[in-house]
Amino acid sequence: MITSLPTEAMFEEWKSVFEKYKDKLEPNRISGIELLSYLEAHYVLTEINDVNALNVVRDSVMMNDIYKEKLPANTSPSPKAFYLENSGNGKKFYYPENVDSTEIWGGNITRIFLGIDISTGFYTVEGSTMLHDELNAIRGLDEKDLHNFVIVAQYISALKKFDMLNKIIRQ
Repeated sequence: MITSLPTEAMFEEWKSVFEKYKDKLEPNRISGIELLSYLEAHYVLTEINDVNALNVVRDSVMMNDIYKEKLPANTSPSPKAFYLENSGNGKKFYYPENVDSTEIWGGNITRIFLGIDISTGFYTVEGSTMLHDELNAIRGLDEKDLHNFVIVAQYISALKKFDMLNKIIRQ
């Protein structure tokens, strides 16, 4: 997850990672429904039906061309919003060693917010870069993503973080 304004050095590193892995990757992106199923199978979620929370997800898709173009023809976003609870497997995100710096989120995080658009597979996480990166590794990349050096580099970083790289790349 990118948590600061990218520098030229970061761009160069991302380009280097892209060049190293671009020919070893194939499209493997799962759908929004599959991503939600993964989350529900692994974590305790509390659904949020607040219009403002749902609009955060919807607007994120509609205001970002990369996500908007992933909408199937003649459809609109289908947002879902949740809190990831501090129980079961989700406890790990709340352990002190896994909690993000207060500077990233502007203060202490007491609940992790998760938004998913079922139509596109877009997701957003507020409160845990670790969860964001896990979802990046799980969701995978589509054909268009494979041509974006920043997206590929972030994906490779997430795969490495969760020891999944050897399961994904072609040798």
